[in-house]
Amino acid sequence: MIEARGLVKRYGSTAAVNDLSFTIRPGLVTGFLGPNGAGKTTTMRLILGLDYPSAGTVTVNGKPYAQLPDPMHEVGALLEAGAVHGGRTARNHLLCLAQTNGISGAGWTRCSVWWAWPTWTRST
Repeated sequence: MIEARGLVKRYGSTAAVNDLSFTIRPGLVTGFLGPNGAGKTTTMRLILGLDYPSAGTVTVNGKPYAQLPDPMHEVGALLEAGAVHGGRTARNHLLCLAQTNGISGAGWTRCSVWWAWPTWTRST
């Protein structure tokens, strides 16, 4: 389970994430939708311990990501669509990561899976 409580991330006077709280149950594939700059990638970076919150907490199965003994067995994430082979789906990308990290078939489906998908504005 992934839980965020009162999550805030500031860069100077700009709030990239402001008082975000949510709970994601195990086994759900969850995507963030929103315009560029809405805080999708920043939130995922906070979940994965790639950045630190200015306030609030985020845990994966009750622990901060950095305290998980084997994090690849707990959560998978795709931060950039460009990091995946063009012919591979996000699900297949994560399945490949699972297989190369010793996570067997049923085991990887219990992980909470996240991805951020930016939305682009099309010019006419």
